[in-house]
Amino acid sequence: MSLLSIDNIEKTLADPSGKLFTPGSTARHAAVAAIIRPGAGHTEVLFILRSKKDGDPWSGQMAFPGGHYETEDSCLRETAERETMEEIGLDLVRDGRYLGKLEDVNATPRGTNRNMVVSPFVFLLENHEAQVNMNYEVADVLWTSLDAMHAGTTVTTLDYEMQGNRQSFPGYSVGEQVVWGLTLRMLDHFFTRMDRQWQPTYE
Repeated sequence: MSLLSIDNIEKTLADPSGKLFTPGSTARHAAVAAIIRPGAGHTEVLFILRSKKDGDPWSGQMAFPGGHYETEDSCLRETAERETMEEIGLDLVRDGRYLGKLEDVNATPRGTNRNMVVSPFVFLLENHEAQVNMNYEVADVLWTSLDAMHAGTTVTTLDYEMQGNRQSFPGYSVGEQVVWGLTLRMLDHFFTRMDRQWQPTYE
């Protein structure tokens, strides 16, 4: 069984572990869906390219589908499922299978003084005929190899202007885009969960 096979991912995620954070009074809670599927000799994962929007700290960036917890949601997993349906039209309850949860991630959106806790949930897309239907928040949907990222073959850097300074950040190339920042941290947690000896090659 290969390290990042669907069977091994499901087996590993079935054992709960990882840090759980309790947001403070000024924090918000959000959830995202890391959606995987079997590819030709590897496992693929889905990313969205967020549409450019003024005031959005993650405008134009690569991410997992997801968003803020709402009171209508019975739990954060339901938040991830609802937001995925709204953003890209994939019904994870009908066409997917929940595999497990990754470590919570603390985040402070740029340009704000609030903090946020993001909970990533992993799903297997079982219906290969399911079609994406992007809403206005999403500019593109891209699938890429988890194995290539784990092996470090797609490591790259992104030059990004932050607070008037242009800085270079590590990431993974996905087509012409780069996965970096908050989503990169989630991927690091996933690879460490799957492979305790794994170390990112960009350090």
